[in-house]
Amino acid sequence: MPELPEVETVRRQLEPEVVGRRIERAEVLDERWTRPEPPARTEDLLAGRRIEAVERRGKYLIVRLDDGAALVMHLRMTGNLLLRQADSAQVADLMTAERLGAPRLYEASTAVRHLRARLMLDDGSELLFIDARRFGHGIVLAGDEIDEYFAARLGVEPLSEELTAEGLCELAAGRRAPLKSFLLNQAGIAGIGNIYADEALFRARLHPLSQAGSMKPEHCEALREGIVAALELALEMRGSSIDDYRDLRGERGSMQDEFLVHTREGQPCSRCGEEIQRIVVGGRSTYFCPGCQVRLRARPRRRRTAARR
Repeated sequence: MPELPEVETVRRQLEPEVVGRRIERAEVLDERWTRPEPPARTEDLLAGRRIEAVERRGKYLIVRLDDGAALVMHLRMTGNLLLRQADSAQVADLMTAERLGAPRLYEASTAVRHLRARLMLDDGSELLFIDARRFGHGIVLAGDEIDEYFAARLGVEPLSEELTAEGLCELAAGRRAPLKSFLLNQAGIAGIGNIYADEALFRARLHPLSQAGSMKPEHCEALREGIVAALELALEMRGSSIDDYRDLRGERGSMQDEFLVHTREGQPCSRCGEEIQRIVVGGRSTYFCPGCQVRLRARPRRRRTAARR
């Protein structure tokens, strides 16, 4: 699933291409993309609107419109946003199936097999939402609905000044969930998924099964630094292309070549030489080094004192 670095890479590429452009027409080709909203309503809300800004919140991409509303999109597991330039004769010219890494992604005709929605812009270009597994989503929110929508779903942005060691310790206080699960909870820290949770914990030298509430201030600081370092490197590498993810131009990211532990089961740790192991935490494959990632001791639970009569 695309995480913060992948979505932010797309945002940075998309912003200069579409800001100031007007959406001439929107076409929803798969009703699941807007469910439970009817596709026709989403098409009507987008048609004729000018794009004012392109933003990101967690793993969500936000296209701000001139009436104060916003098109909010989530790529989920296999979603990709692609831009077909106005001078491209066919959609298939944008990218070949071989470059995308998925066989027969494009039909022999100009139609894209997994195309779920598209926005036709006033310069002749088209923004395409392609999604093989159909989990991706798009919703148009009114201006007064946007903050409430994200407040119910997302916590602190990890690359903002809001993420501090003190704040991490406060979020983790009393939590018995494993650190890996703690990092995947979007209501706490937004944008971190399976890949960068592994990479951040390795940098912090923390075992993924350590209870979140067992961290001391020095562990919280190490984890904050690990999160920032992993995400910033991934942004520099334009994200990770392990399976389906490609950027706005259909090109692969290269962060997968820089992984320290993720998907490196059986290989030697770059820090201590111990063999990288794989376990399952919360249903997710989790990679770590048993030699240098310390499993913190759980803090004893406070006994409840009997109420005074």
